[in-house]
Amino acid sequence: MSIDLLAVLTAFGLIFLAELPDKTMFASLAMGTRMRPLYVWFGTSTAFAVHVAIAVGAGSLIGLLPDWSVRLVSAALFGFGAFLLLRGGGDDEDDEAGARKAVTGFLPVFTTAFTAVFISEWGDLTQITTANLAATNGALSTAIGSAAALMSVSALALLVGRFIASRVPLKTVQRIGGLCMLGLAVWSLIEVFAG
Repeated sequence: MSIDLLAVLTAFGLIFLAELPDKTMFASLAMGTRMRPLYVWFGTSTAFAVHVAIAVGAGSLIGLLPDWSVRLVSAALFGFGAFLLLRGGGDDEDDEAGARKAVTGFLPVFTTAFTAVFISEWGDLTQITTANLAATNGALSTAIGSAAALMSVSALALLVGRFIASRVPLKTVQRIGGLCMLGLAVWSLIEVFAG
């Protein structure tokens, strides 16, 4: 298998643009404001890599999955994330100490980020686009371009999230992140019943 630079760039450009307004970008941004961004990036990047491999290897099988069930699980995960971010508690110091304690470990953050992206990306436009590009432009070149684009969008979202978190009080960031996650949960539910 050889690498076609034009196919890599084509996949990167199409997937990058398709992922920018996607809900997983906003989920990465929200997770990055509460959790260590590098750990979140490893989790999201691993999930994206798995999805690219699945799309390239078995893209035609994606359409056989029950779309409503994938979106329902995605809505539940976003709802749980919103609950965690919006839940009330003691004073700001207790909340900040609790938040730091809850998100310091690599494995919990990695697992949370991986799971959120892994479930929500099933049957996503970028996964379908990757499968289509792999069929026409070559699997390896498409996989490289698609994975690089998805990881880049995640990194961009995490950088923006960290920038916001350094300039806005933690409580405000958590509430905004929680509202974003709640919006994503509602969006996913609407997709279940509208589709």
